[in-house]
Amino acid sequence: MEYLDFELPIKELEEQYQKACAIGQESEVDVSATCRQIEKRLNETKKEIYKNLTAWQRVQLSRHPNRPYTLDYIHAICGNSWLELHGDRNVKDDKAMIGGLGKIGDQSFMFVGQQKGYNTKTRQYRNFGMANPEGYRKALRLMKSAEKFGIPVVTFVDTPGAYPGLEAEERGQGEAIARNILEMTRLKVPIIVVIIGEGASGGALGIGVGDKVLMLENTWYSVISPESCSSILWRSWEYKEKAAEALKLTAKDMKRQKLIDEIVKEPLGGAHSNREMTFDTVKNAITEAYEEFKNLSPEELISNRMDKYSNMGVFKG
Repeated sequence: MEYLDFELPIKELEEQYQKACAIGQESEVDVSATCRQIEKRLNETKKEIYKNLTAWQRVQLSRHPNRPYTLDYIHAICGNSWLELHGDRNVKDDKAMIGGLGKIGDQSFMFVGQQKGYNTKTRQYRNFGMANPEGYRKALRLMKSAEKFGIPVVTFVDTPGAYPGLEAEERGQGEAIARNILEMTRLKVPIIVVIIGEGASGGALGIGVGDKVLMLENTWYSVISPESCSSILWRSWEYKEKAAEALKLTAKDMKRQKLIDEIVKEPLGGAHSNREMTFDTVKNAITEAYEEFKNLSPEELISNRMDKYSNMGVFKG
């Protein structure tokens, strides 16, 4: 288990608890009272720390190396019904963007999402979750296929941004993202978006238009990362915490500004602290969201979606 800087008090108490329990098992000394006392302190410390997280601490949690990624959610939610589909039928198969068919109960869904790696080798293979234009074109191809067969779409957003390389720009990165945004606004099937980690810039928007946008509690969604914002405004990454606060990028901020529809609660300690509970919570949230939209006609879906996004950023003086 890896700990972030602000989680070090929890680490110390957990180590004390494990040592006390080990002493009790290895000797005949009764340490049950001590263990209970440490456990109580541990729970209180956890509640205190996670209740008062700053914006930057939530950014750190969203990047936790043990945090579940898109394929973890899909495998947990769909089980053996998952069938991955590949390629944009133009350039190649982008490994940073995955997609395919899966079932929740008896209902089929088209799942699309960015996928990060678990170690150095897989991070390079997945390009750190940064998709090229062909990744967005693959996503669009799968969404249009879902529309053709009347299958609802679920997207998982988790990216530090679209890949900014020269070759990506040469192949039309901006156009690919813009095309996705346009086509998703008028897709004739329900779209459910789940932000499970980082939601940065156009890389997130390229699969982020939906009838229902869900955001996990310890995630972020913004036009730019705190580090990049800090480097532009202050010529240094040292002000990333200040930038995170100013950007209003947390789930609560997004909900307050009506840019997302619902916050999905995470287990105490973050999604990685109890993966099974997180998977069940997300699965139930997707099912509930689909129930909301499954009986709407394509015309109603598109009209409501257009109205929803047209009203964003409108303020009355």
